[in-house]
Amino acid sequence: MRLEGKVAIITGAGSVGPGWGNGRAAAVLFAREGANVFAVDRDAAALTETVRMIEDEGGTVRTHTCDVTDSAAVEAMVAACRAEFGRVDILVNNVGGSRPGGPVELSEQDWHAQLDYNLSSVYLTCKHVIPVMREQGSGAIVNTASTSGTRFTGSPQVGYASAKAGVIQLSKVIAVQHAPDGIRVNTVVPGQLHTPMVEARLAGQREGGDVAALLAKRQARIPLGFMGDGRDTAYAALFLASDEARFVTGTEIVVDGGMTARCD
Repeated sequence: MRLEGKVAIITGAGSVGPGWGNGRAAAVLFAREGANVFAVDRDAAALTETVRMIEDEGGTVRTHTCDVTDSAAVEAMVAACRAEFGRVDILVNNVGGSRPGGPVELSEQDWHAQLDYNLSSVYLTCKHVIPVMREQGSGAIVNTASTSGTRFTGSPQVGYASAKAGVIQLSKVIAVQHAPDGIRVNTVVPGQLHTPMVEARLAGQREGGDVAALLAKRQARIPLGFMGDGRDTAYAALFLASDEARFVTGTEIVVDGGMTARCD
């Protein structure tokens, strides 16, 4: 098993509905690969199915409720993981969500909220986990961005896009700074996936609740002709978190079925 005995904090490990979101998929896969998973979400109920799936397969998981935009709460979360497992080998940041609108349409309140939720959350978890990893002399951090942070994907969402672009650069800066400490930092950049978020939020924002119409529009952008889901993000994160990626830091894996390679 690729993560045997490792301790992995995975944020956003719950889900807004049935199916494979990025966080749930990472938690289940990492446990399957031998990690002791510290599953974090701001909604304790959202973790119930994730925990059931891991325990049904004989994996090890502990849960913690935390708002990762709150520095004190994040500090307490990291301390709780150390108290439970003694160390932190892996951090996977999966918290995120979008709001539509350009700079005119998006309210200032939502602008700040988008930066906090999608970018400051990553900064805060890194802030409190890195000292632990530095003390250990090793660690792997995997941050989840989005192709919205690298190109315009058909709908203006200036706050989300700016924050996810920031996640990519934040990861590079931290990777270079802390490479001498034995800490690797990389980013997974998912594209148009079919996750529970599509039904729970995106369809209402963009297609008047018509899930089928939104799925068709998203799939049409993908050269492979089908949409992935959170499991595809999780497998990329697994590689980056594992010792197989020992010489990989400060870079990204794009998981989008070829979408961003298109010229149109």
